Amino acid sequence: MNQLTKKLLLIAGGIIAIASLNGCAISKDYISVKYTPQTNVTAVAGADRVAVRVEVSDVRSIHDRVGVKKNGYGMEMASIIASNDVPTLVKKAIQDELSNRGFKLADGDVTVLVELSKFYNDFKTGFWAGDAVAELTMSAQIKKSDGNIVYSKLVNGEGEKLKIQLASGANAKVALEGALANAVLRLFEDPMFIDGLLKTSSPHVAATPGGPPQ
Repeated sequence: MNQLTKKLLLIAGGIIAIASLNGCAISKDYISVKYTPQTNVTAVAGADRVAVRVEVSDVRSIHDRVGVKKNGYGMEMASIIASNDVPTLVKKAIQDELSNRGFKLADGDVTVLVELSKFYNDFKTGFWAGDAVAELTMSAQIKKSDGNIVYSKLVNGEGEKLKIQLASGANAKVALEGALANAVLRLFEDPMFIDGLLKTSSPHVAATPGGPPQ
């Protein structure tokens, strides 16, 4: 086999590989995004005296997809779509963490109001490999039964999967699940969030996980 033949075979192989990647990129991917509750969570003293309802509203500018696939040249291709309802996913994640800390999930003392404004993955292309980088942005408020807002905060979460070869739904799923977990963690790591919930109980107790009422 002469050098010219080898070069032609290499070029043909590259064209076939790019065509294969592009073929995958033009078909939509459907992913089921999951949330894994935090481990080693300690019950919050006084949480059992607080009834909490969670409401999530979807104000995303892009809500029909959670990302797009890209071809070998970094061009945007087919949509990546969450097969499960994203606002319900966020609501359930927050409910799980409240329940795990001892709060009662019921109408009564307080409502956690969440506005979801972003949940999206973007692929960053590189020469040898790329990255899947996802972001979740939400605003969270605690509203007492009398209508007073006792807590308000903008929360961002990031997730990523590095050094990937395909801008696929499977890789976006990993990054999106990381962004969701990161955002929920940041919300519950804020002592003012837990304290705002506890302020609705009577008598008020300080946010001391596992400790006696203050």
